[in-house]
Amino acid sequence: MFGEKILEYWDDILRDLQEMVAIPSVAKNADGKYPFGKDAAAAVDKAMELCAKYDLSAKNCDYYAMHAEIGSGEENAVVMAHLDVVPAGEGWLSDPYTMEIRDGFAYGRGVSDNKGPAIVALHCLRALRDAGVVGKRKLRVVLGSAEEIGMQDMGYYFSKEQTPTMGFTPDASYGLCHCEKGLFRFAVTGPVGEKIKSFKAGTVVNAVPYKAEADVVCCEEGFKKLTAAAEAAEISFDVTRTEDGAHIVAHGVASHASWPQNGVNAAAHLIRLLVSVWGDKCGALFRFIDEKIGLTYDGSLIGVKMSDEPSGDLTFNLGLVDAENGMGRFDVDIRYPATKKGVDIDDVLRAQVESAGLTYLLGSDEEPLYLPKDGPLVQLLSGAYEDMTGEKCDIFSMGGGTYARQMGGKGVAFGASFAEDESNAHNCNESLNLEHYKIHAQICLEAMYRMFTAD
Repeated sequence: MFGEKILEYWDDILRDLQEMVAIPSVAKNADGKYPFGKDAAAAVDKAMELCAKYDLSAKNCDYYAMHAEIGSGEENAVVMAHLDVVPAGEGWLSDPYTMEIRDGFAYGRGVSDNKGPAIVALHCLRALRDAGVVGKRKLRVVLGSAEEIGMQDMGYYFSKEQTPTMGFTPDASYGLCHCEKGLFRFAVTGPVGEKIKSFKAGTVVNAVPYKAEADVVCCEEGFKKLTAAAEAAEISFDVTRTEDGAHIVAHGVASHASWPQNGVNAAAHLIRLLVSVWGDKCGALFRFIDEKIGLTYDGSLIGVKMSDEPSGDLTFNLGLVDAENGMGRFDVDIRYPATKKGVDIDDVLRAQVESAGLTYLLGSDEEPLYLPKDGPLVQLLSGAYEDMTGEKCDIFSMGGGTYARQMGGKGVAFGASFAEDESNAHNCNESLNLEHYKIHAQICLEAMYRMFTAD
């Protein structure tokens, strides 16, 4: 199989991945000519540097994304990956921006999500070019810089560049994801009560908050009641006496927003603690969170619980909570089933929020992605997987939102991790199984070869 040729580039792949991981490329607000900040732009510069080193034709699309390319023709096959990462967070056993290899695993922020697959894709272009393969169309590797904060990078990129004829993003798991749930985000603002001086939880909306902190006003009797409730709670709290009250830290477990049930939401647990002690004195916003979200992750308390056969249950993640000076805001990430409509969810949520006297803000509604299992792209890619591994390719749906939904119905998520991998993406100690990474590299090259040369 052609895919085996990628192993000739293995040492270069690991070295280049190490250099890319060293860049703390968290996408942020615009900074001059850098639409997602200097760190995200530095990763784009590094990708351009690697392309120059390997004599690959490449283009920087105003730091929103870059692409490398071989071949020519009217059609355009693409592999899309991203160079931005979520914040490192706490709890690492090693420096998150220094890739370390221990016991057959590479550790570092972005090794699996998604810098490892991005580096492999560039070297696959190199392998095809070096082998003199003549394709039927252009073959591009497109690397974005803001996937983790809403994929605004691809809207801009495809306003300037050709949309794909076919493609995949190695930003999920094997086999092949032919269906991605709809991605819906909303926020609510409103007053918090006299007891709440400040509250902070979450770093990004698409992750379960692993920590939440609050400063509250209370007397000695209230402090005793608070500490007793904290000791009896389901999760761990640190409660410290302050001059006029208490500082509380809640310890949860992070998880990706498409699997919130795999985490423990520190924000929801801390709000439940505060409401259990002070009730209405926590304010309308926190009472609403506790009553209409609580400790659930399926939207059942707020009236949007739903499911379908292709894609399963709706998931509901309370991702961000902030409060100060008497006002607060929370942000939620919803992944809804492929046969449902975001507008129907919007109607329910708006009614619930406004009936509580709070302000509702619709953030975004990205429609689901669905490609037939027997379609030509699904068959081409699953064939590459089966021929390289000797195993049947599972065709599945998921709640994760990937670049596949940016391809205009012409792409899917394919790889790069395997079912047994525990990569800790979006958590501390993110890892990459190097033996599985080698298998992915071979599948990726075989798939790119087939997209490049297929009739």
